[in-house]
Amino acid sequence: MIGIIDYDAGNLKSVEKALISLGEEPIATRNREEILSADKIILPGVGAFGDAMEKLNHYGLTKVIREAADRKIPLLGICLGLQLLFETSEEACGVKGIGILPGRILKIPSCPGLKIPHMGWNSISIKAGSRLFQGVQDQAYVYFVHSYYLQAEDENIVAAYTEYGTKLHVAVEKDNIFACQFHPEKSSHVGLKILKNFVEL
Repeated sequence: MIGIIDYDAGNLKSVEKALISLGEEPIATRNREEILSADKIILPGVGAFGDAMEKLNHYGLTKVIREAADRKIPLLGICLGLQLLFETSEEACGVKGIGILPGRILKIPSCPGLKIPHMGWNSISIKAGSRLFQGVQDQAYVYFVHSYYLQAEDENIVAAYTEYGTKLHVAVEKDNIFACQFHPEKSSHVGLKILKNFVEL
């Protein structure tokens, strides 16, 4: 069973539909027991870092997510879900993230000719040997919508990056923790392959 964490700030339906198309039976939940008994967990997210952390804390989910990580349940953060797994964000000064992984979320710098948010299709450079990207061609195109990006403290956990005014870390994997800044559920066959790789871990 795949549990999708429901905290009123996620792109739940599109993630759910993508998983169903892969033959899975996901459940959207904020119930601790259901989350901790799931085979895999997905933390989706759209919106603002501070609001999302407020919701996660309100529902007691920050602690549950840390517990799931400690139990080595495979966890996939998507878009804002990636950002929340880290420590801090310039979008919400003073707000602590879940802090499972070391790193910070920064505003994408202004650059002539580049619009913010970074929105639409962009190619990604994939690290060889990544489990999340098995069978995905390097420089594949995926779909982004974001104004803030990850700067991981440990570059060894970065599974993919892209260039948009600066180098953006757009996917990470460490042990049972996986995350991508782009939306695999909106990234056509490439995104479905990435989700399938996570499901089949």
